[in-house]
Amino acid sequence: MGLLPMDLDILPPSDDRVFKLILTSPEAKPGLVKLIAGVIGRNVLDVVVHNNELPPGDTEEKAERFDVNCKIDDGSQINLEMQASHIKEDLDGQHNNLKGKSVYYLTDLHSSQPSRGVRRYDRLARTYQVTFCSYTVFPNLPENYVNSFSLRHDVTGELLSDAVHVIFVELSKLGEIMKKPVKEMTALDKWAVFFQYAQDPRYRETVNRVIESEEVLTVAGELLMSISQNERERAIFRSRRKFQTDYASDMATAEDNGRRIGRAEGRAEGRAEGRMEIARNALRKRMPIEDIMDITGLTREEVEQLARSPQSCIEK
Repeated sequence: MGLLPMDLDILPPSDDRVFKLILTSPEAKPGLVKLIAGVIGRNVLDVVVHNNELPPGDTEEKAERFDVNCKIDDGSQINLEMQASHIKEDLDGQHNNLKGKSVYYLTDLHSSQPSRGVRRYDRLARTYQVTFCSYTVFPNLPENYVNSFSLRHDVTGELLSDAVHVIFVELSKLGEIMKKPVKEMTALDKWAVFFQYAQDPRYRETVNRVIESEEVLTVAGELLMSISQNERERAIFRSRRKFQTDYASDMATAEDNGRRIGRAEGRAEGRAEGRMEIARNALRKRMPIEDIMDITGLTREEVEQLARSPQSCIEK
C-alpha cells in the first residue's frame, strides 16, 4: 500500500501546507525522526512536534506559516519549513530573502528558550533552522544539495559555537541522486525524492520504488494520497496557488511601472508605489498586517493608513 497510482492527480508535497499535513500526522512520527536524523547528521530517538495545529486554510487566508517546529530527545530545537515557487519570475529575488529569513527564524527560535535563572548560556539547547526549497539557492555549490552553516572564524574556520545551525536542502539538485539505485539512497535522499517528484507522473515509478523501500515512506505515500483526494485540501491548494500567481503578477507590474519613470529617483518612486499597490491588493484579500509588512517592507503605520483608504476596501 501507499503506492501512488499513475492516473491520480497528486498534490505536491513541496507545497508548504501539504508538507506540514504529512509531517505532523501522528502516523508520520517515525518518518519525521528519520528525516531529522538525516538532515542534521545525528542520531535521533524521539521527536515532539510543538505546532501541529493548522491554520483554517480558508480562501481568504493566503499567508499562514506552515513550519514544523519540534524538539528532539536531546532537547535540540528544530524548525522545518518548505519553500517552493511554481513561478519562474518569482525566483529572482527570493534567494537572498530566503537566506535572511532563515537566519531570522533561527535567531528567533534560539532566543525563545526560557532564560530565567540561566547563568551558563553554553548550556542552551542547540537550534536548527532547516529549509527545504524546490529551487537552487547556492548555484556555486552544484554538487551539494544539503548545505549547512554554523558560527565559525572567518579565516581559520574554528568553531565558535555549536548552538545554532542553518541548513538548506535544495531539492532542485537531485539529478545525481535520481541516477542511483534506490537501495543506494540514504534516508534523506529518499525523502528528498519524495518531496520533489511525487506529484510528477514522469517520475512516478521511481517515487513508488522509493515509497516501497521503507515503511515510513509508505506511510507518507498513503497520507499524500489521502490529502490529494480530499476536495477541501484541493480547493485550498488551488486558492493559495492563485494568490501566489497574482502576487507575482503584481510585483512584475510594479517593477514595470518603476522602469517607465526612467531616472534613478523615478525608479525608486515607482518601486515605492508598487509596494503600496501590492499592500492594497493584500488588504483587499484580508492578508494579516504583519505579513504585508514582511513582503512589502512597509511599516505598520503605512499599512494601517492604506487600510483606511477607499482604494483598499476589503473583498466580501
